Amino acid sequence: MGKTQKYLAEALGTFALVGMGSFAIVSASAGDSLGIVSIALGFGLALLVGLYAFGEVSGGHFNPAVSLAAFLDRRITMDDLIGYVVAQVVGAILASVVVLIAFNDEAVAATTTQASDNWAAIVVEVMMTALFVAVILQVTKSGTYGGTALLAIPLALLAIHVAIIPISGSSVNPARSLGPALVGTEFSDLWIYLIFPFVGAILGWIAHKIAVQGDTNLRDDFDAVRRGGAPAA
Repeated sequence: MGKTQKYLAEALGTFALVGMGSFAIVSASAGDSLGIVSIALGFGLALLVGLYAFGEVSGGHFNPAVSLAAFLDRRITMDDLIGYVVAQVVGAILASVVVLIAFNDEAVAATTTQASDNWAAIVVEVMMTALFVAVILQVTKSGTYGGTALLAIPLALLAIHVAIIPISGSSVNPARSLGPALVGTEFSDLWIYLIFPFVGAILGWIAHKIAVQGDTNLRDDFDAVRRGGAPAA
């Protein structure tokens, strides 16, 4: 499939994820839903929608941290990493623009990720992104669990949201945080979500390499990264 087609799929999938999740937040704050659980369901099921609609085209990352892990695992090239991240950010911004059109900038600002405590938010964003990435790297290659990928990944995201919404707002996705922040002009704590999900992605990839693949020598992988992330044979 062509690169443009893949990037469009990433933009649309991220649009679905951020848009539906944001509307779940707005609905919950308006008292129309069940708080944390409804928001978690909104994001988890939104990811399910994006995966079924567009995942087969691009691999269904919809998250720069996931794309970074795929690059480190030599599944995509540096060119695709850059293209995916740009597409994901564009999709997230467009989703927040739709929320702005439907409501107002205060509603968009309410969909941004906010930390109740910065240090706690850093810890959970790193930990949960690492776990999320480890699930994705394994289930998308597993002969045993591969058939459950379209359910396992959204359910993992749902569980993460239930666990850490009160602590960090549950980002684990820099694009998900950046889009609402830019459109809603609410930048409090944004730096946390632009840095630490990437740290978690790296740790999740390392855990996957060592614990699942049994690869304790990562030198070849880092050499491949320096060469532009040529896919492994």
